[in-house]
Amino acid sequence: MTVQRILNTQDGGPPEHIDPDAGIDELLNSLAFQNVGALVVSGDGRAVEGIISERDIVRGLQELGPNLLKRRVRDVMTRDVKTCVAEDRAIGIMAMMVSRHLRHVPVVKDGEFVNMVSIRDVLKLRLQDVQSEAEAMRSYINGGLCVSVNAEDAVPPDEAKVA
Repeated sequence: MTVQRILNTQDGGPPEHIDPDAGIDELLNSLAFQNVGALVVSGDGRAVEGIISERDIVRGLQELGPNLLKRRVRDVMTRDVKTCVAEDRAIGIMAMMVSRHLRHVPVVKDGEFVNMVSIRDVLKLRLQDVQSEAEAMRSYINGGLCVSVNAEDAVPPDEAKVA
């Protein structure tokens, strides 16, 4: 499974970002309105200048208190951004996210921001894969049984009625 598979499950809208000179109040409105936990920071929507997340806001509040609301996004954003490309293996991105405590990773193509993947996106697809593998194993184990919705109703093939 690659990052591209994750991107294929997302809606095709333009990737969301925020200008580094935006105020924290604007950031909070954007996060709430878009129902996301992080935004890429970019002046032109293409170059990844940073990322800002709910975690950055909490740290800013702890350090600056209410004065945080007078600051700009660039003042509290994370500048060392880990990115990935669509061809990366999702399991590798998941491992990086877990080991570095990241919940969001921007996806770039030719150095330009194209979208964002979240740990939720990665885990959702991984869960689907595990469920598919489990179903394949159940089918293999049941071998010659025609399995219905309820496994207790399974019947041998010679007794199965074909509709």
